[in-house]
Amino acid sequence: MYNVQTMKRLKVAEARARFGEILDEAEKGHPVFIERRGVRFRVVAEPMVKPATAKSPLVATVDPAVITGQWSWVTGRRGLTFAARRKAR
Repeated sequence: MYNVQTMKRLKVAEARARFGEILDEAEKGHPVFIERRGVRFRVVAEPMVKPATAKSPLVATVDPAVITGQWSWVTGRRGLTFAARRKAR
């Protein structure tokens, strides 16, 4: 439950005029509520999520037979496996 003393409730016209203050309050961790036509909106700051760092590749080297097209990867019930490619007729 939010502390009633720190919670701010504004109408849309007042929120437009005080938009910077609303963002400052949200950044401090205080929710701000804006009401419009019976609908209440809550403004809360969300921390930035750092992008994931690049991971090393799952397969470091590739067999030359795969590169030349003699073999291919096949997915099935047993997972990812090698399969010989059929020659074109």
